[in-house]
Amino acid sequence: MGMVSEFKEFAMRGNVVDLAVGVVIGAAFGKIVASLVNDIIMPAIGYAVGGVNFSDLAFELKPASVDAAGAEVAAVLIRYGAFIQTIVDFLIIAFAIFVAVKVINSLKRKQEAAPAAPAEPSAEVKLLTEIRDALKR
Repeated sequence: MGMVSEFKEFAMRGNVVDLAVGVVIGAAFGKIVASLVNDIIMPAIGYAVGGVNFSDLAFELKPASVDAAGAEVAAVLIRYGAFIQTIVDFLIIAFAIFVAVKVINSLKRKQEAAPAAPAEPSAEVKLLTEIRDALKR
């Protein structure tokens, strides 16, 4: 039973839960960025450079063939177009994260720069102040 309670304590720590939420949101964000790149950016870039579809770009090392048993052997390809698309995905995700972190940091700086209202003195301090003032009189 000790191991189960230890695991529960570990899993329910704030950092672990925050990390889990971050991973789930990151995965969803990755899908959004992949769609942005695949469906909007890459077709526009392909059109701008003459109708090239980057995901189809590949260097063929060995063409497709049929073996002696009649089974088709797939071509051996170096798919550099998919690699280019992955680099574009990474750059967009990195830029989006950079912007998000920059916004969060600027909000934190504004919060830290704002002067905090002075704390109201405790009852003990108020009492001592009254005693001091009474003694002065």
